[in-house]
Amino acid sequence: MVYSGRPFVVIPTYNEGRNIGEAIRRIKKQLPEIDILVVDDSSPDGTGDVVRSLSDIYTNVEVIERTKKSGLGSAYRLGFGIALERGATSLVEMDADLSHEPESLPEMIEAVENDGADLCIGSRYVRGGASPGLRAYRLLLSRAGNLYASISLGIGIRDATSGFRVYSSEILRKVDVDSVSADGYAFQIEMVYRVQAADGKVVEHPIIFRDRQFGASKMSFRVVTEAIFLCTVWGLQDRVARLFGNSGEYVHYHKEGSASVVQAILHSARSKES
Repeated sequence: MVYSGRPFVVIPTYNEGRNIGEAIRRIKKQLPEIDILVVDDSSPDGTGDVVRSLSDIYTNVEVIERTKKSGLGSAYRLGFGIALERGATSLVEMDADLSHEPESLPEMIEAVENDGADLCIGSRYVRGGASPGLRAYRLLLSRAGNLYASISLGIGIRDATSGFRVYSSEILRKVDVDSVSADGYAFQIEMVYRVQAADGKVVEHPIIFRDRQFGASKMSFRVVTEAIFLCTVWGLQDRVARLFGNSGEYVHYHKEGSASVVQAILHSARSKES
């Protein structure tokens, strides 16, 4: 399928058969011409079949089914790469479970395509945003995670873990998405971090985040601890770099490709060109 230049939505799925149909219908109601790519990790509940049935009704809807459950970050890296190859003007990431309301998409895309933002984050924690009905422990975990990310990395974003966002195609090419190794919450934080490091303009747009009605949350202890760990290492690298007066670009720690945490922190004292 060949697409013309326009916004492009990437939705990762695993067992979202009861949600994905309604999500696509609501997206298409708001933006009939938008391109939608579902990256499904071979859901046993038939999510891929639901998307294929809708591709006969709506234009520019397709699904890629991967052979195993491979994670959120890799799904977005795959989807973003395809979207950029096809000339997308902006790239949307959102969940399939309807916690991200498609009715917010037109204003979020407008912020990127016409108002000069490189990244528009759908934020629960700015004025006008809310998370009605979210369980107290999840709200506390989310608030604490965002506060820690903001302090450790100095990013100044209230909802850096939000998975509802719109990127400009230019900023995604600039930050080299294929080199982002984090997954889950950490993927969202690393992308904000990378965009700001590339001098991209980040704005937060208020959204109403509603807990899913069907299916199970993909949040896990591993995903949360990974985010805390990576934020800590990146923050330490930045502080060491400033301490040694390294104003150049150094290599940030990745799960893959970095010899060790200690070596990555020590190497941040000098630029990657030195």
